Amino acid sequence: MLLAAGAVALGMGGLALRAEGERTLYEIKEEAIARVDRGGHPLIGLDPADVREAFQHIRTRDGDEWAAAWIAIGDRYRARAEEEAASNPLAAEANYLKAWRLYSFGRWPVPSSPGKERAYARALEAFLAAARTFTPPLEVVRLPFEGSEIVAYLRLPKASGRVPVVLAISGLDSRKEDLVQSFAAILPHGIGVIAVDGPGTGQAPTKASESAERMFARLIDHLLTRAEIDNKRILVHGVSFGGYWSAKLAITERARIKAASAQSPAVHEAFQAAFVEKKVTGNREYLFDYAPAMMSIFDGVKSLDELKAAFPRLSLAAQGLLAKPAAPMLIIAGARDTQVPIADAYLLLASGDRPKEAWINPHGGHLGREPGVWPDPVIFAKVLIPWIVRAAEGNGS
Repeated sequence: MLLAAGAVALGMGGLALRAEGERTLYEIKEEAIARVDRGGHPLIGLDPADVREAFQHIRTRDGDEWAAAWIAIGDRYRARAEEEAASNPLAAEANYLKAWRLYSFGRWPVPSSPGKERAYARALEAFLAAARTFTPPLEVVRLPFEGSEIVAYLRLPKASGRVPVVLAISGLDSRKEDLVQSFAAILPHGIGVIAVDGPGTGQAPTKASESAERMFARLIDHLLTRAEIDNKRILVHGVSFGGYWSAKLAITERARIKAASAQSPAVHEAFQAAFVEKKVTGNREYLFDYAPAMMSIFDGVKSLDELKAAFPRLSLAAQGLLAKPAAPMLIIAGARDTQVPIADAYLLLASGDRPKEAWINPHGGHLGREPGVWPDPVIFAKVLIPWIVRAAEGNGS
């Protein structure tokens, strides 16, 4: 069903903007299969055979039907993992991780229906079951915060002294589980990671707002108390919407962090009403349900008009932050990004008190990714990790 741009209709388990140009269910299936075959987001790590099997059982855009298809296959891997747990812990870990990825796609992009909520709950359970055998171990950090709690995952390399750490912030549809897995690649470099869900996503204790970075300030407070962590070498990384928070923390937490990296950070133009309407209706970079995913990070936002009213308050320019001193930064972006305009990366580069580094892919889309040339894992391995390793060098001077 196609409606005029801006109209509201039922999507996969919640409110969705259905406009001309948005994918039908058939197109979602075709695009998802194409992406999994090339290892593209949001199906990185999934088995193409499992994806094809799940889609045989999805016949509508109902969120519960979507979730059930992925849960059924995830349950098979979880059952295998439970059988192997005592005799073959590494095989069990691998199967728990397969289950986690399937459950996680079952709640994608957000747990907007009872079935998707079940998928997300199972994803958390499967991931933590896999983490029981991680080396180095994974610590679940729980910090009281404004009547709730911050939940984060910490992994530190084995070392004789204090180590630097990266505070990794998830995006709109990624989660801390994805980030702590990706950043396992930093551990051999003697750098730790603490991963957390961004405001309004996952297990975050607060919704997105112009002051939601206070949850990260609380997390930094905690890191500064840890004897294993070098408190002069705390770095921040944010992916997608998490890039907004890392860019902001580079300014607001300049005195307490050593450096920050941001992939496709929204800064100002991405929050303006005209761009908001353009990017959430008919966006083809996003697989589906971009509008309800964006609405879900805010408290009480249920329509496009409410989203357009809420977004401008997040602008770093409107908050008067761009001219202020900032920590050293790396900005990763794609010139053809349809979710965050490249103008925001250029604005951030031209602001502040010191030079910044940038990796801009002229053919890249969101996060700088370019299918077949610069997929997410390649950018992570060849661009981000080397920069973080260099930035973490020294003693915080």
